Amino acid sequence: MISIDQLNELDKESFHQPIAIFKHSSRCGVSSMTLRQFESNFNIEIDNVKLYFLDLIAFREVSNEVAIRFQVMHQSPQLIVLKNGNTIHHSSHYSIDAGLFEKFN
Repeated sequence: MISIDQLNELDKESFHQPIAIFKHSSRCGVSSMTLRQFESNFNIEIDNVKLYFLDLIAFREVSNEVAIRFQVMHQSPQLIVLKNGNTIHHSSHYSIDAGLFEKFN
């Protein structure tokens, strides 16, 4: 995700299927480790949620807008799940679990 316009589209898309945003800091060791763990545990065959990655260093404005719009205090790394324009899940750091998408079946 790279722009506010794209965020607007994701917000609309969340009315058709859940959207997950993984916010990641490329400058943070914990964030990098958590991202690698998430990627290794993520079931690529899951089609009931659409996943987007957000490099919050490169796209700080978008990251700030995510926090404001979906009323989730900024953390890094962070996983936010949206449905119908609302936050239905958020977790950060070691609480991020790729297995949570299994319950959306």
